[in-house]
Amino acid sequence: MGETRLPRHMFLWIMTIIYMFAFASLYVQIPGLYGNEGVLPVLQMEPHMSDSKPVFEYLREHPSLLWLMPRLGLDLDAQQVMELLCLTGALLSLGAALLEPLRDSITFFCLWALYLSLCQVGEEFLHFHWDSLLLEAGFLAVLIAPLNLLRRRSVFRHHDAMTFWLVRWLLFRVTFGSGVAKLANHCPSWWGLTAAKHMVETQGIPSPLSWFLRQLPDWYLKLVTVSILVMEIAVPFLYFAPIRYLRLAAFYLQAACQVQLMLYGNYGFLPLLSLALTFSLLDDDHVSYWLGHSKRRAKTFTQQQFENWMKLVTVPTVWVGILSLTWEVVAAMLGCVCVRGFLWKLWGLVQWAVFASAVVAVFTLSVVPYSSIMQISSSKILPEVKKAYSLVERYRLVSAYRLDNKINSVDGRPEIILEGSMDKNTWTEIEFMYKPGKVDVAPPVVTPHLPRLDWQMSQAAQRTAEHSPWFTGLVHRLLHGNKDVVRLIQTDSVQYPFSQAPPGYIRARLYKYLFTQTTQDGSTPKAWWRRHFVEEFYPTVQLGDPILKAMLSQHRLTEQIPVQPSSNCLLAQVLQLVRGHIQALPVHLVLWSLLATVTSIWLLKTLVSGALGGRKCKSFQSESKVKKMKDHPAERSAPASILKAENENSVERRQDADVSSRKRK
Repeated sequence: MGETRLPRHMFLWIMTIIYMFAFASLYVQIPGLYGNEGVLPVLQMEPHMSDSKPVFEYLREHPSLLWLMPRLGLDLDAQQVMELLCLTGALLSLGAALLEPLRDSITFFCLWALYLSLCQVGEEFLHFHWDSLLLEAGFLAVLIAPLNLLRRRSVFRHHDAMTFWLVRWLLFRVTFGSGVAKLANHCPSWWGLTAAKHMVETQGIPSPLSWFLRQLPDWYLKLVTVSILVMEIAVPFLYFAPIRYLRLAAFYLQAACQVQLMLYGNYGFLPLLSLALTFSLLDDDHVSYWLGHSKRRAKTFTQQQFENWMKLVTVPTVWVGILSLTWEVVAAMLGCVCVRGFLWKLWGLVQWAVFASAVVAVFTLSVVPYSSIMQISSSKILPEVKKAYSLVERYRLVSAYRLDNKINSVDGRPEIILEGSMDKNTWTEIEFMYKPGKVDVAPPVVTPHLPRLDWQMSQAAQRTAEHSPWFTGLVHRLLHGNKDVVRLIQTDSVQYPFSQAPPGYIRARLYKYLFTQTTQDGSTPKAWWRRHFVEEFYPTVQLGDPILKAMLSQHRLTEQIPVQPSSNCLLAQVLQLVRGHIQALPVHLVLWSLLATVTSIWLLKTLVSGALGGRKCKSFQSESKVKKMKDHPAERSAPASILKAENENSVERRQDADVSSRKRK
């Protein structure tokens, strides 16, 4: 595979955008989810801190910066610390997206540590597959990104292709593991090729285009199901194909799949993150072709044939990952050996040894969760590898991924509908902003925002209330009329039916939702959904109800949490000021505004650089001439004799010109 400098830069830039979306989306939801009066107060998860224990040992047991803030002297409560971590991550990722020098290994390590700190205390709301995928991809970005902050400019490192290979391996594990899991679970929908028909309805938060996709004929939806299985089971092997055009074909297929996922569903930053991983299939030549200044480097037939022969063995074998990684490691080592100068060669080999060890370690650890998907016996894995994985499992460096592997309901999507009442006779539905509720309300478009409460509601509807202890906390906070929790449901108080006074009673009912169908004459129905009642999901409760108290004690959710007095320090006041300006805005509008800001600044920088391009080209040409003179000392030592000869020739030419002019006269 050719050089991958441009694809690496594009991958790192997209990672900064994803981090910005993830931190900003979570920041707005923190008070309602983890506040002192939220659904799952973070104070309940605070471990006991001992001043006698060293900081590093404490971080090893509880890898979260959240609990270290008191030791740093910050007078903030747990909720404010989470907000501070989110704001720091959002601003740092925004700066890295705009300024290339900030796309540094240290910056990505800080972003990874901040997000890991939040995931460690996030419980169910931060344990989605895309959170684990972002942590693993973020850790790989630490290995891939250069150390721009510690040196003046980024230099080419021969081990870059080797570390970037881990992104390709992660992409393979995500896609191939998800495809195999769909068939390994013996799901009738996938084996019967009807999964796409049900997926458009049962996905977490459908989009308006999902309704139109559901109107397509059944035979076409079966073809969509087949294409999904082919994309996730057959195409991933092209990631390691020896022929460059096969890898490019795999890139375009996967990129088209992720774009469709953005259009037909609201999966937050997951499609963008998967799209970032696909850039590991590209090389500099192809990206340069996009930019319009491609430079083809011709290889001899013998060299191309040799590379194809060496890499061809990685395709049909089970050891595709091991052989492909071996090729990258050996190629990186040969690149270091071919460097001129003994010291540079030695320095390159030292870097190669360090990064090769890191790459092999990450690859080896990833085999443990990957084997659980492929149903490989754990006895085939070395005990030392399993022990090493257990030591780093809490850091979520590698994970197993089974995305949309099973269709749990084929007769409609189960949906929980909350209802409130003041007198226990007249009930009013509590409408959420994003998840399905009223049948005449169109599905929203919220990407890249990830409304975590709405997603958990869709997950909870597939099980009983006992499997979702946070649901009792939600009901309890709504009975108290907590404003932060209400903002998770509706940012506009007019849309919330109990904005004036909290409901006296709350219950939850389970419905089955189905998309409406067009009539035989082709007319579009007025409603988007049709639904029917299934059963009671949660009993009718009120404050002080023995049933509610029993559920709170059963799920270890205390009714009253000791809250620290609010701090008056400057940092706390700044956090409150920022919160006051943002809390009333819809989150997806905030994220779209951030994206518009980044895009506008990037376009402005492009226009400015284009206007100054002429000057830079002239300076570059002069620098190249100086460099050429330095690289050719023979030309630099010759001027004494050459200038003398040139002067003599110029004098002779002038004399001849004068003579010829006299003759003409």
